[in-house]
Amino acid sequence: MRAVILAGGKGRRLQPYTAVFPKPLVPLGDRPIMEIVVGQLRDAGITDLTFAVGHLAGLIQAYFGDGARLGVRIEYSLEDQPLGTAGPLSLMSPPNEDFLVMNGDLLTDLDFGVFVQAHRASGAIATLAVYRKAVDITLGVLDVDESNRVRGYTEKPTLHYDVSSGIYCFRPEVLPFLERGQRCDLPELVLRLLRQDQAVHAYRFGGYWLDIGRPEDYETAIEEVAKGRFG
Repeated sequence: MRAVILAGGKGRRLQPYTAVFPKPLVPLGDRPIMEIVVGQLRDAGITDLTFAVGHLAGLIQAYFGDGARLGVRIEYSLEDQPLGTAGPLSLMSPPNEDFLVMNGDLLTDLDFGVFVQAHRASGAIATLAVYRKAVDITLGVLDVDESNRVRGYTEKPTLHYDVSSGIYCFRPEVLPFLERGQRCDLPELVLRLLRQDQAVHAYRFGGYWLDIGRPEDYETAIEEVAKGRFG
């Protein structure tokens, strides 16, 4: 099975760390973020990898090479111009089986093997790994009716949402929904599928998940890796 790891972004939210390194190479302990991801995929039996690269691609290629050092096979899909998160899929050779797509800057204990099994069992064209995210509101929230009468007051509530974790499993039939070399993001691809009445499945998992998007997320990730929970 093939996994496509998205590693072409500039990581602007994580500056100044990404001024020198591409975001997937920012270190967590003695390993870069994406090496942890590669190891997890390998341990799940997913050893054919495509890295979709753009910004500072040469550094990623120099570090990972062909993947033999890590027990995987890596090929590279290089963007001449930014294609978003789904656009790079239009450049890859059409796979003959289901394939994974994920961001290269995630820290998670998702069982990729179980996720793929759930996707195949669903019969859906696409499956999104979904995480239950708590969002703290630091203000008092009012319930106001149409006549502007206050009906309720909740001080600093915590809201909960099902959010995309940035991990997807697709059937090959998803690729015709993309135009070769045209920019498209994964949310737009999912919306295209829904508009065409294609079955899109949600796989909920309750383990650990962290999108390393901001400096404070990076600090949290360093702490989690230091605890030894990610090998």
